[in-house]
Order: sequence, then C-alpha cells, then structure tokens
Amino acid sequence: MNSSDYGYWLPKGASTFAAEIDTTLYLVHILMAIMFVVWGIFFIMFLVQFRSGKGRKVEHGGYPWGIIPISMIAFITIFDAYMLYGYDIPFWGHLKKDFPDASKSTVVRVVAQQFAWNVHYPGQDGKFGRSRPELVDEKINPIGLDFDDPAAKDDITTVSQLRIPVEKPVIVHLTSKDVIHSFSLPVMRVKQDVIPGMTIPVWFIPTRTGDWQIACAQLCGNSHFKMKGIFKVQNQEDFAAWMQTKEAELPQDDEEVW
Repeated sequence: MNSSDYGYWLPKGASTFAAEIDTTLYLVHILMAIMFVVWGIFFIMFLVQFRSGKGRKVEHGGYPWGIIPISMIAFITIFDAYMLYGYDIPFWGHLKKDFPDASKSTVVRVVAQQFAWNVHYPGQDGKFGRSRPELVDEKINPIGLDFDDPAAKDDITTVSQLRIPVEKPVIVHLTSKDVIHSFSLPVMRVKQDVIPGMTIPVWFIPTRTGDWQIACAQLCGNSHFKMKGIFKVQNQEDFAAWMQTKEAELPQDDEEVW
C-alpha cells in the first residue's frame, strides 16, 4: 500500500461504494461512543446513590434516574432500526442483487488455495475454459485448465497477481480448492469468504489507479501469513498492453501446452 493511501482511520477508499461502507462503520462507532459515555455516567451515578456507609440508609426512589436507561434503550432501538432498515439492508441488497452487466465488465475467476490466489481471465472470447480436478498440476496448471476445450486456448492465468482496468465494473467469481479463505481488498472495501465447493461473485468499480495487496482475512493454515497477492489497478491502455503481453505468451496451436 502506498503511503498516500493511509487516511485518518481507514485506508483511503478506491471504489464507488467505499464511502457508503465507511459511513456505516463511522455510525456504528459513534453509537458505541455515545453508549460508552452515557452508561459510564449512569454507572457512576448509581454508585453514588447506592453507596454504603456507616449509619447510612439506602433510599429507594429518591431520584428519577431510571429514566436514563429507559431513554438509552429507546435511543438504541431507534438508531438500530434506522441502521438496519434505512441503511444497511438496502445497501447490502444493492451489492448482492444489482450486479453490473458482465458484457461491459472485467470478469475474472479467483481460485484460492493454501497459500496462493490463482487468477483466471477468460481471454478474447469472453468464455472461461473448462477446469478438471484431475488436470491440476501445482507447478504448471494449478487450476486444472483443460486445454482440449476450445474456450480455454486463449485463457490467461496468473498466480497471486490480479490486474484490472480503472473506472470499469469488475466481477470476481471466487472459489477455493481446499479450505475456507477470505478474499480481501481493503481499499476497495471488498471482503468475501471463499468456500470450497461454492462459487461466490463479488463486484466493485475502482475509481483510481494504484498498487495494493490481495489479503486473506481468514486464518487458513500455518502459512496463512504468506497468502498475499499483487493487486494492480491500471488505466485502460496499460491494462490492454499487459493483456496483449500475456496473450503473446500463450502456446500456439502447433505447440505443446506442457
């Protein structure tokens, strides 16, 4: 992460919905701060009113302090209802239902494993080639891509290197080869558990270029600390040039894949 990416509390957002997620976090922390102060004051007042001492008799009902916790409960209830039904649920529904058009997006697959991120681009035909578990070779074909499938011949794969163009929707299809991982792009405010046997899509729209890391936010084994990847957002021209370079490295029809 670049030094310019550090904000006062959170890394500076780099996606279109980063500000909305940050607002949610700030509102929750503000509520917790208010509760901490009010309950702290009530606790001190309670200790003073009902303190024990020689010859002192505890008086009940002398002060209307019971209104403090009642008011606090009402405030918390109203605040939580607003957060859930007025903000969080509509926003979460937008993230889960309003996916961008795949034909106008950068679509990639990310296959997690201990301890790497395998990135799969569909190539110029826009179709992901077939993968078969029996073809998996950790050194030369970690996702088991079947090159007998015509759709796989132009596919591009990288290990722990995800590049995408700026200001264009990105759809990432996540799955895992072994255990549960968690795909995390903090500056994009993207975090999603990656579960074996399932394919889970996430999307975002990057708003600025930069170099960051893919992180695993789920303890996934004894080398979890090594599960990092390069995450690079480029302008359209640089991304297209990189893709052309990777396409030039693909084997030709008369060449052996292995």
